[in-house]
Parts: sequence; structure tokens; C-alpha cells
Amino acid sequence: MQLENLDWGIIALFFLVSLGIGLYASRSSGDSTKEFFLSGRNMPWWLLGVSMVATTFSADTPNLVTDIVRKNGVAGNWAWWAFLLTGMLTVFVYARLWRRSGVMTDLEFYEMRYSGKPARFLRQFRAIYLGVFFNVMIMATVCLAGIKIAGILLGLDPITTVLLVSVVTVAYSAIGGFKGVVITDFVQFSFAMIGAVWAAIYILNLPEIGGLDALFAHANVADKLDLVPSFDNPEVYVPLFVVPIAVQWWSVWYPGAEPGGGGYIAQRMLAAKNEKHAVGATLLFNVFHYALRPWPWILIALASLVVFPDLASIQAAFPGVDPSVVNDDLAYPAMLSYLPKGLMGLVIASLIAALMSTLSTHLNWGSSYVVHDWYQRFIKPEASEKELVSIGRISTVLLMVFAAILALALSNALQAFNILLQIGAGTGLIFILRWFWWRINAYTEIAGMFLSFAVALFLEFGYEPLGFPELLDYQKLLLGISITTIGWLTVTFMTPPTDAATLETFFRKIHPSGPGWAPVAAAIPADAVVAQDQHLTLRIGAVFIGAIAVYSILFATGFYLYGNLLATLTSVGIALAGVGFLWGNRSKL
Repeated sequence: MQLENLDWGIIALFFLVSLGIGLYASRSSGDSTKEFFLSGRNMPWWLLGVSMVATTFSADTPNLVTDIVRKNGVAGNWAWWAFLLTGMLTVFVYARLWRRSGVMTDLEFYEMRYSGKPARFLRQFRAIYLGVFFNVMIMATVCLAGIKIAGILLGLDPITTVLLVSVVTVAYSAIGGFKGVVITDFVQFSFAMIGAVWAAIYILNLPEIGGLDALFAHANVADKLDLVPSFDNPEVYVPLFVVPIAVQWWSVWYPGAEPGGGGYIAQRMLAAKNEKHAVGATLLFNVFHYALRPWPWILIALASLVVFPDLASIQAAFPGVDPSVVNDDLAYPAMLSYLPKGLMGLVIASLIAALMSTLSTHLNWGSSYVVHDWYQRFIKPEASEKELVSIGRISTVLLMVFAAILALALSNALQAFNILLQIGAGTGLIFILRWFWWRINAYTEIAGMFLSFAVALFLEFGYEPLGFPELLDYQKLLLGISITTIGWLTVTFMTPPTDAATLETFFRKIHPSGPGWAPVAAAIPADAVVAQDQHLTLRIGAVFIGAIAVYSILFATGFYLYGNLLATLTSVGIALAGVGFLWGNRSKL
């Protein structure tokens, strides 16, 4: 399509602002690795919380939601809505523990919690496995979304798209470090949300759509509006609702929703001013991420079913797009092609903002692993701060290059989402229990990591060729969780525990609660006071009450859009009751 000067002006302004923030932050980011990766551990909760939201609002997120809604209806979003339980567990239980640990990265935690060569191996291996390979795959899915958006809205080929995005993102990420990333995230999130809401309002009023009532009454849309799938057909509700809400949230490791916290979420908690700010940041993130943000994408996805009822209609409307990337996720940028000048520029800038905020976070996070948990720890411990910052900037560039290359080989967002879920299947419980059960050791995590990866590869590439019956995605997920969990539990009891000195040091520093640490607590002299949390049961209750409150806000918005006043008021009442409980117990939480 042809953009007007106003559109290009808005896009150019966004790029200039992003680069300007990078230059501003560069004044202090090069002083030390602590500044480059954590901004001196002095960041406020509201800025960190918005940064988490901005990072998870990638350009591929609306594409993923559109893919889900077109295939499985609104209720299909429970595939990621269920991770709210993980998020609330981080808010009320783990955020304070992470900040109390004082580590620079969540991988440094391994040598605090475990001992000996297995702990060193785990830290070194995961620095490369997560920081490079896994991280590159995630960034590649983000770049894939950029390829599809640019192909539809700007007519750019894939190579040109990844080059443009890579150069600008690397520029301010490598220059400004973590501080540049977080401040830019705030600006980019503002762009992204304004663009998403405004685009949804405009599209709903297109003559082809005719407003909310006409949209919801359309034959292609009416059967896709349920917020919870119908329980008439187990082939529908089991994979769409039961598995995510009963199993997936605690058993699967997924970036941004790690059980027990981790990754770039942990990086932001570690950068907070104190434990209180770490808790506030994660709470803000979960409310924004699950309750306030999804509906503009969902409405555009539903509208796309009217304008583009099938893949053939998308291909026919955009014959210049490579047929290999035409999938349901392409319907989101296809709908944006209807926007007028000015708004088109704002929305394209907002999508670029979403894309760059995610990439910049993953670049800084992955680089922190490469520098702090691999290069400094195992390659050159005596390296100066200046050298380490330089290595951080070099690794930032290389990570982007690898991600751009891989992006050209992928075809759709849901495909990558399912692959990442399967690779992390069965490991989530380890990340929860390691804080509350002394018996979890380094061998537990090593076994879980390798088993989940091996099982994922087998189920994806070796299962059916051997003659086994075909499995659905959720069946593969459950099988992977079962095999991996049995495997790492077996390994845990067959291998020696972490040495007593390491466990005692960890216990004294973190003050973990619960009966899982009773043997360690009993070994500490009576005169050595270790204040354990007396409100663990309340915190666990708050996890579920908080989740219900956020889900109620999400549902209230949906019911209001659907025109169901009674359900709206009921949902609001439940949400207020939950908020009242949490507020009343805020001093204990």
C-alpha cells in the first residue's frame, strides 16, 4: 500500500525518539555490567512493570491471538490466559525472593542454590542454551511477525524487513543498555496501546463490519464468542481449557511466564529498588497483560473472519505475499490495511514499537547471560568492566544476526508457540519446587532440561514415523510433561543432594518457607535466628484470589462489549471483592 507523508513522518518520529533515548541512556550504561544489565538496581516498580508488559506485547502477539481466535474462537486464548496463575505466583511468592537473592541474572542463582560441578555446568550450559539458542528462536518468531506486517502494509520483502528492524533495535540496545531498553519500552508501550485501541475502533466501524452488534451476529463470528469453551464436547474443552488451567501453567516453562519467575521477568525484579518495588512491578504487569490488553486484538481478529473468511481470501487480497507465510495470523496485518492515512502511520509505528521492545529486551537479557554467566564466570574472570560491556555489545549484535536468519525459515506464530511449549513441558514444577524443597538439586534441573528437549524432538519428528498413532498438540504436551516429570523425579532421588553448607547459606540468605526446608532449618544452631515467612498460606491464597480478580476484569470487559449487563456487573463485583481482600492484607503480602 501507499503511505502518505504524514504516515512516514509519524514512523520517522518514533525511530528518532527511540534512538534519542538510547543515546541518553548511554551516558551511564557503559560504566559497568551492573549498569548495562540492571541500571544500578534502582528502577521504580511502575517503569519496570510497564517494561514487562511492553516486552510481552510483541508484534507477533496480536498475530498469535488472531491465529488462535480464527481457529478456536475467543476461548482458545486460555492457551496463554492460564499463565496468569504463574504470574500471580511470581507476584505474591517469588518476586521478593528473587530481589532478596541479590544475583545479577537468574542463572547466577544456580551456584547459590546448588553445589559442585553440576551447578557450574548448569549455569554455563543454560547461559548458551537459553541466552543464545532458545533466545534466538523467540526473537525469530518476533521478526517473523515483522516480516508479515511489512509484507502486507509496506510491501517490503523479508530480507529488507529484518535488516531495517535489526539495525535500529541493535543501535539503541547496544548503546543504551538496560536503562535505554526500559525507558524506550515505556514510550513504545504507549505507542502500541494507542495504536491497537484506535485501530480496533476504526475497523469495527468499517462498512464491511457495521459495528459491534453486526459483528457478533455474523455467521462467521457468532460461534466463536464464548469466553469459556462449551463443555458439551471434550475434544474442544479439554485442549482449550482443562489442560491449560489444570496442568500447563505450573508444568511448562515459557518465556515471560516461567513458573517461579525467571528470564527477563527476573531481570526486572532484580533491577528493582527493593522487594516492595519488585512485587509492585510484577503485579502491574499481570493486570495489564491479562486484563487490559487483549480485547483490541480479539475484536480485530473476529472482524477478520468477516472480511477474510479463509486463507484463500487473504492470498487473493495480497497476491504479492509469499504463499508459504500465508496463515491465519496474517489476518491481523491484513485488517490493518484498511486504516486511513495518519492512523496508518501511528499503527505501523505502534507495531514497530511492539516489535522493537521485545527484541531489545531479549537482546539485553540474552547478552547478560553470555557476559555474566559464561564469559566472565568461565572464560575470563579477570576481565575489566569496560571489556565486559564491550562483550555485551558484541553479543547483542550477534544475537540479532542469528535471529534474523532463523526468522526467514519460520512460517507462522502458533507453530513457534507450540514448539516452545513442548520444549519446556515438564520442567515448570522444578522451578517452583526448588525454592521450597531442599531435595531439588542440580541433577534435577539437568535431567528436566535434557529430557524435555529430547521428548519434544521425538514427539515432533520421530513419533509418527515409527508407526505410533497421530497425537494432537495437547496430547503431545501431556505426554511430554508426564515423561519429563517422572524422569527428573527419578534422577532427584538417585543423585546426592546439594551439600549442607550451600543449603544452609541459601536458607540464611533467602529465608524460604514451608516444611520442605525442615531438615535444613533443624541443622542450624538455635541461636542463629532465621526469620521465615509466617504468611505463606495467605500468599498462596492470594495467588488464586488475585487471578480470579484479574480474570473477572477480563470477563467484565468482554461481557460489556457483548452487551450482557448482568454478567458485566457480576464480574465487576467479583473483581472488587478480590481487590478488597488483597488490599486489606497488603501489609502481610
